[in-house]
Amino acid sequence: MPLVSTGELVSAAQAEGRGIAAFNVITLEHAEAIATGAERAGAPAILQISENAVKFHGGRLSAIAAAAAAVARTSAAPLALHLDHVESVELLHQASDEGFGSVMFDASKLSYEENVRATAEAVAWGHERGIWIEAELGKVGGKEGEAPLDAHAPGVRTDPAEAAAYVAATGVDALAVAVGSSHAMTERTAALDHALIGRLRDAVPVPLVLHGSSGVPDEEIRQAVASSGMVKINVGTALNTAFTGAVRAHLAENTTGVDPRKYLAPGREAMAAVISHFLGLVSGAAR
Repeated sequence: MPLVSTGELVSAAQAEGRGIAAFNVITLEHAEAIATGAERAGAPAILQISENAVKFHGGRLSAIAAAAAAVARTSAAPLALHLDHVESVELLHQASDEGFGSVMFDASKLSYEENVRATAEAVAWGHERGIWIEAELGKVGGKEGEAPLDAHAPGVRTDPAEAAAYVAATGVDALAVAVGSSHAMTERTAALDHALIGRLRDAVPVPLVLHGSSGVPDEEIRQAVASSGMVKINVGTALNTAFTGAVRAHLAENTTGVDPRKYLAPGREAMAAVISHFLGLVSGAAR
């Protein structure tokens, strides 16, 4: 089916009091797994390509974007294409030419004032082209190249009053907030601050986004959506953990094999199972 816009999927989820899951795409197998998992779950999903994934592909967005879009268009599930954690203005400006309906513009490493200025410029550019813009306020941490961050350290979490001022000043369509999760967690041990999520939900007029959801236990995610008001749930590391585990298991049992299809297939299937699980989790956690 045709690509659906991220804004449309997020707005529908928010209106219905449920969540929408967004999954990181690194390879073609990731995109295919997302489509398969969404079809099995009977739920919409978002395929997101990060700036780090673009760097992995030699700094060239076109090929992986075209592959992800082609997979999405041939899927029976409603799927959107999102460009994630973009720090480069040059990469941001490629979004409209490559079929992206949304971008997460990440100026979170800048001072608050510079973050507001840069994000407002990105929003103005995006809205002129019909592109939905997500931003981040607070310090989720854990991404490649960043120093380790304690998600519970003072000053890390998003302040509701500052978040309200930030949304008003930038005009963003959604806000990723720091509420106790962290990127790149391989164990699901994160404890979310549900009271803070509720205060943020009440303070800002746009949907809230949870980054680092791979490290959050099922019940914590369910509560964040059903009781607290989190809408877009980002998942990346959980896919890579499943993919790598299945590939390792296959190669351990087949030490002389050389055909990559033999180990990529179980890796892709393992990701599809994880995707279907998360989609069922967030779409079933209606408020």
